[in-house]
Amino acid sequence: MYRLTSKLIIYRKIEKDSILFKLADICRQFETGTYNPEALSGEVLTEITRLLDVATHYGFNGNLWHNYLAFLLATTETPFTLVCEKHGASEGSVQKFARSDLEIFRKLLHYDFGMLERALGLDCFSIIENYQAVEKKEQIYNKSVSEKVRELSSQIEEAKDGADMYRIITDFYRRYGVGMFGLNKAFRVSPNIEVTGELLEPITTTGDMRLDDLIGYENQKKRLKDNTEAFVAGRKANNVLLYGDAGTGKSTSIKAILNQYYDRGLRMIEVYKHEFKYLQRIIAQIKNRNYKFIIYMDDLSFEEFEIEYKYLKAVIEGGLEVKPDNVLIYATSNRRHLIRETWNDRPDVVDSDMHQTDTVQEKLSLSARFGLSIGYFSPSRQEFYDMVIQLAHRHPEITLSDEELRAGAVKWEMAHSAISGRTAQQYINSLLSADKIAK
Repeated sequence: MYRLTSKLIIYRKIEKDSILFKLADICRQFETGTYNPEALSGEVLTEITRLLDVATHYGFNGNLWHNYLAFLLATTETPFTLVCEKHGASEGSVQKFARSDLEIFRKLLHYDFGMLERALGLDCFSIIENYQAVEKKEQIYNKSVSEKVRELSSQIEEAKDGADMYRIITDFYRRYGVGMFGLNKAFRVSPNIEVTGELLEPITTTGDMRLDDLIGYENQKKRLKDNTEAFVAGRKANNVLLYGDAGTGKSTSIKAILNQYYDRGLRMIEVYKHEFKYLQRIIAQIKNRNYKFIIYMDDLSFEEFEIEYKYLKAVIEGGLEVKPDNVLIYATSNRRHLIRETWNDRPDVVDSDMHQTDTVQEKLSLSARFGLSIGYFSPSRQEFYDMVIQLAHRHPEITLSDEELRAGAVKWEMAHSAISGRTAQQYINSLLSADKIAK
């Protein structure tokens, strides 16, 4: 095994502390006879434990060794894999190196750990070849990565030679991409960025909301969908500001857009205003990737004393570096103009500011950089009752009549002093948690 891994070229970038290289070193010790059986057994079990951790995190099942090798192939970013992500398989000298490396991976797939097991009195490799994982909820593991890696694993198991492996892998890169951006839907700024240096990390559970799941707001959803459709199709599109009343579905609409266009190369990065200092670094990291990125800013607003909006203005439009064509900014806010306005901003108010008009324009200039502004406002009472009834009809276990639902919604509204899609959903949740459902 060590002789195989030592010949890797394209995939030599795999971390030396990886399970693959650690197991290769274990096999080297075993083959040369320079080992203590007890110590080597401990090293083997350490790597098996690491492999089980990876399997749990990504929901792997069956042959964990094959899943792990497929995971390495799917996540290792090199100049070769990034070119394949954009253009698919290409001719050139690097192709020979890639074919050689992938033939090595094919042999690693079928590597026999039997002699090592028998010499050390272990059976761990035999177990992981047909591993039966405990069923897990999606929130526990990264489903997006798991599905793709397990699909790749089953394909490479059938590869006949290096050329076959090359076709399978390059097709995978062209279809899904490579690395973190290829295999995940959404990302956030890493909370440990100052320690690890890693700028972004995946968000592993994003829900499955679609635009059709949001009741009402048909015009707003259409405008948002049309803009996003143009963006993923490579046409000109605008930065978007969704503004209006709380609980009306602004954030839900953007999350639904991600699910609706993910399979067409859309990705989303969630950034909060205290993280704006990282925006230039984020854009530099994603601008040459083969995806469309929406930088998502939820509940965006600024008080007068906050100056982070100046950095955002420069990123959106105004800095020397042009914002890449594969990046848009989608933001939600309860404020139409994002920055808190006061009575002193009115033109008929005498204020100590000698250039009051300039001050007002400065405040308005941020929202003006969003080419598309879409208003989401509280529904009328009748629309609210209609929302409740439509939501209830999605749950057959709720057996209340429409009149009973309406009466309950009236009481719920009075107790919560607000009518919105969020309030309607909360009322439905209360019914689902009570005894007013079919048994």
